[in-house]
Amino acid sequence: MARRYDPDRRQRIIDAAIRVVGAKGLAGLSHRSVAAEADVPLGSTTYHFATLDDLMVAALRQANEGFAAVVRDRDALTGAGADLAAGLAALLGEWLGGDRTGVELEYELYLAALRRPALRPVAAEWTDDLAALLAARTDPVTARALVAVLDGVCLQVLLTGTPYDEAYAREILARVAAAPGGPRPETPSP
Repeated sequence: MARRYDPDRRQRIIDAAIRVVGAKGLAGLSHRSVAAEADVPLGSTTYHFATLDDLMVAALRQANEGFAAVVRDRDALTGAGADLAAGLAALLGEWLGGDRTGVELEYELYLAALRRPALRPVAAEWTDDLAALLAARTDPVTARALVAVLDGVCLQVLLTGTPYDEAYAREILARVAAAPGGPRPETPSP
């Protein structure tokens, strides 16, 4: 039988893995379940991703890239003079108010790094990239603290089922950002 050219197969497998984890959690993720979801032969999943960790790394990286793109496109986060705390709180509200399954999926993959060392560098990329972006508006220590607060608020909302309180998040983020080394004042360009 002739081999069929399918340049999008790898991406379809990643997308299928994300859907499987979204529907069944990490416990439901297997090469077989992903192959069935992607409608590809089982051998295709193992060809592109030798281990489940390889597949989870690809799925987590894709989730990270999507969130990072949203953050980079926010003038309220990157523009000098914008209210950083309000921008972060609004972004968090949109993220938590959107597709809840997607947010849960991203955190499930993110927290899987606790038990799966292969995921740790990808989880660290997310926090490092966001902290680097925020450090342009603050300083590295404050940026890391803001990322920690964002993570904490997200986890509280996801784990307790309480509604997201944007005003509370804005207040907490503003307190952290106002700490010594917080947002830098706008400097005129020469």
